[in-house]
Amino acid sequence: MAKFRPLQDRILVQRTAAEEKSKGGIIIPDSAKEKPIEGEVIAVGNGKVLDDGKARAPDVKPGDRILFGKYSGTEIKIEGVEHVILREDEVLGVLE
Repeated sequence: MAKFRPLQDRILVQRTAAEEKSKGGIIIPDSAKEKPIEGEVIAVGNGKVLDDGKARAPDVKPGDRILFGKYSGTEIKIEGVEHVILREDEVLGVLE
């Protein structure tokens, strides 16, 4: 993967794979699939710069599984793989 370093409080996330079948076994076509709101943190920035000029370290780290809003972030492709760039305040929580 190409090197990518998010700036400030931004986070690079790779979405988890969408479900191919419903719970009842019906195959879901690509056009009807919703984009997952769960992903794995790939890279994080140095943190949000506070009023005093110091950076507050982010609460997430690479490898964390997170939940984020359905319409959050900016979608990008890195070497053909879809990713989302989010601000830390768009993260709803960390799955443990």
